[in-house]
Amino acid sequence: MSAVELECYPTVEPGVTPPEIVPGRQPRAWMDAFHARHAYRCLPMNMANTSGWEILCPMAFTAEWNGGIHQDDIKLQTDTPHPHFSRFAKSHFSHGVVTMHTGYMFKTPPGWSMMAMGAPNHVKDGIQPLAGVVETDWLPFPFTMNWLFTRPGKVRFEKGEPFCFITLIQDKFLHEIQPVIRRLDSNPELAHQYGVWEKHRTEFNQRIFRNDPEATKEAWQRYYFKGEYPEEVAPAREDHINKRRLKEPKWRR
Repeated sequence: MSAVELECYPTVEPGVTPPEIVPGRQPRAWMDAFHARHAYRCLPMNMANTSGWEILCPMAFTAEWNGGIHQDDIKLQTDTPHPHFSRFAKSHFSHGVVTMHTGYMFKTPPGWSMMAMGAPNHVKDGIQPLAGVVETDWLPFPFTMNWLFTRPGKVRFEKGEPFCFITLIQDKFLHEIQPVIRRLDSNPELAHQYGVWEKHRTEFNQRIFRNDPEATKEAWQRYYFKGEYPEEVAPAREDHINKRRLKEPKWRR
């Protein structure tokens, strides 16, 4: 398969370094705080965290909203003076929305759009990232990343914290997909696989409840993490992915 390029064109002024773009990182502070880091056992969350690229804040700043609907009801302040801050973050749309500029215009291959959102499972109290899908396969101008205050107050963005997360989707054919609801017994093979998994799951949870030493040591079933079915259903999947490492951006002319 030939390489697919995501082209990132800086739109900042000459001599200004655009915000850094890095492959999505797995760690989350709230996941680290879980007992024995149990939250990292959730493979779908781990994969979401790494299924795109983070765009990082070039400086630390505080945003404060008084609850009003006007642009000047949001105050933005860096920890130390920064000559380019006013071009990076501002109250553009009013109504409690903070707008940040990615510093890039993106170009994707034909048929691919870009989803811009907050970094998955990166939780911030008092403010919510707004998501957007952009047809970057033809768009000749940049888009912004926007955050909506959920209540009056202050929030902080640290230097190096992701303020935008980008990933690619082939969305042109979504309208052709027809969701269909069927009875599970209409698919005997799938019903059997589900029944075996449910039996194993119930038995394992009962062993945990009884403090069975082997189950306690095992701690959790790893069928999905390892891409496996319960042993009597089918062999492990060869196409299963449980760790994603995306490429770092490269500078080219």
